[in-house]
Amino acid sequence: MKKRVKALFFLFIAAVLCLLPFRLQNSRAEGQDKKITILFTSDMHDNLHPFNSLNNGEITSLGGFARLMTAIRQQKETDPEAVLVDAGDYSMGTPFQTIFSSEAPGLRILGQMGYDATTFGNHEYDYRPDGLAKHLQSAIASGEKLPAIVQANVSFPVDKDGIMADDISRLKTAMDKYPVKDYIVIERNGVKIGIFGLMGKESASMAPMSGVVFTDPVESAKKIVKILKEQEQVDLIICLSHSGTKAKKDESEDEILAAKVPDIDVIISGHTHTRLEKPIISGKTVIGSPEDYGRYLGVIKLSYAGDGDWELDKYQLININDSFEEDSELAKRIEEFKEMVQTEYFDMYGLEYDEIIANSPFQFQTPDEIGRVHADSTLGNLIGDAYVYAVKKAEGDNYEPVAAAVVPVGTIRSTIFKGPVTTADAFCVSSLGVGADGIPGYPIISVYLTGKELKTLCEVDASIAPIMPEAQLYLAGLSYTFNPHRLIFNKVTDVALMSTDGTKTELDDDKLYRVISGLYSAQMLSVVGDKSFGIMSIVPKDKNGNPVTNFEEHIIYQNIDGKQQEVKEWYAIVEYLMSFDKVDGVSRIPDYYTVTHGRKIVDDSRNIITLIKNPNAISLTVYIVVPLLAALLIFLLVKLIKFIKRKIRRDSGRK
Repeated sequence: MKKRVKALFFLFIAAVLCLLPFRLQNSRAEGQDKKITILFTSDMHDNLHPFNSLNNGEITSLGGFARLMTAIRQQKETDPEAVLVDAGDYSMGTPFQTIFSSEAPGLRILGQMGYDATTFGNHEYDYRPDGLAKHLQSAIASGEKLPAIVQANVSFPVDKDGIMADDISRLKTAMDKYPVKDYIVIERNGVKIGIFGLMGKESASMAPMSGVVFTDPVESAKKIVKILKEQEQVDLIICLSHSGTKAKKDESEDEILAAKVPDIDVIISGHTHTRLEKPIISGKTVIGSPEDYGRYLGVIKLSYAGDGDWELDKYQLININDSFEEDSELAKRIEEFKEMVQTEYFDMYGLEYDEIIANSPFQFQTPDEIGRVHADSTLGNLIGDAYVYAVKKAEGDNYEPVAAAVVPVGTIRSTIFKGPVTTADAFCVSSLGVGADGIPGYPIISVYLTGKELKTLCEVDASIAPIMPEAQLYLAGLSYTFNPHRLIFNKVTDVALMSTDGTKTELDDDKLYRVISGLYSAQMLSVVGDKSFGIMSIVPKDKNGNPVTNFEEHIIYQNIDGKQQEVKEWYAIVEYLMSFDKVDGVSRIPDYYTVTHGRKIVDDSRNIITLIKNPNAISLTVYIVVPLLAALLIFLLVKLIKFIKRKIRRDSGRK
């Protein structure tokens, strides 16, 4: 009897031991008390310092990484196991970007703040493959704690012989060494979490100098999610998607992603700088977006609901304002990087970071405000005028008149606030990119367009901007009228050259006119052409009429302290702001820029004559083809009715 009891006891123990791994494996998935907190940011754009923002006409101070650190710490006091992530474009937008390659300030500070992961946005590729490679190498060399970087849909092209370009090879080596991964797996509160990153289609198109190839984000996501579910057996999947959301669902990339890859539990959405006060719930996927620049810290709290599903307990955007004290340690670190910016960059131009270069007695519109309205802009006009002024100054006696300066709204990153304007403030207005010299800041280039192409450029603004808001243009030197209600690609009704005194001159369609713009703006003309389905053709040329294939050969240079340097967009603005009449020793922006001056005129008339007058070839084709098609349709319809009537009569006769 004792032997039988003992045998049964050992059999019971063996059964428990066999079942124990199964219970442990499934306790994570089946435990109803599992909770996860996700803290998130996106599109920080190197706004390490607090920045000015307009709120009902009042200038307020928002953001700042040292304030953000305090908010993060407060959240982690409640949940020390909270996940902290960022959805890309952590760099580019303030003077701190000037040491992106040499010091990697943004990435190192994200590490110091305890970020678990970030992804690359399109702007991390602004400094080309070598710039990003050096950025990663600098971060690694610091020996500091760094966030994981995840990007699942980046690939490295090779030529027909299977050879990779040297700069692409250097970038791949740096990414491998960091390492930049498709995904990472972490565990918090007993929950196994997979985190992966994506570059969206639109954002990929805005990285023309990246050198890499971005594969389809949806297909890449399907592949990674399958690995995370089946091989890694994670309980929760987070996607850091630099794709974004939009009002139109068929254009909202992250909503499309959620619908096509439903096993993603959470999408942290970047790129479009959208503020989602409430999350988008697509099936079982929660989509959160915290706007930009560190204005908000996003909070998502989830509870496990069983069967692999998660319930949303809380979604919140915490406004990072002056009610948050700065974390003293991080604030000190930021000041150290600021000193590096001064030494490595602004000293080159003989400028001080906080030097007051001008005073503005009035407030200019913000980029968000001018982006929402398809109309003229005083800020856009000032930037265009600054380009022309800088080219005149750089070329001196050799100056060749500029017919037009092109400023896309997408390159305007900040505004000029009422009050003192510093060097750093002016830099932030047109901060992006790097030149052929490897020095931060996009240079101004000079090309030539025919009069007909200048008219087409106006049509790009009129017709493409509603489809692609970043393509809205401000064209110093031109005056044009468009009607938003006219047929697409024929909205412009009048174009003329306009001098500074308002005198207008008719354009000659066949004549070559000199046009200046930023390097990036010129490179993006091909994207604009794609948006017009190839209908609108703009081919930048040299002064002899030959098509330009290398825009860097047409950069404008200036002499600074005996050295030839590229005329950077931001420096053109600084020079122009410093050129105005001085009051109490400081340049004052003139009242001329309180209003627009008929450069872009919007004719909102719906009068039928206004809508169809001056048709171009496209409109004429539509006006002829549509009536013909309508007439043909009516003719066929009449024939069909007659046929049916005859058939009915014949059938009735037989009966």
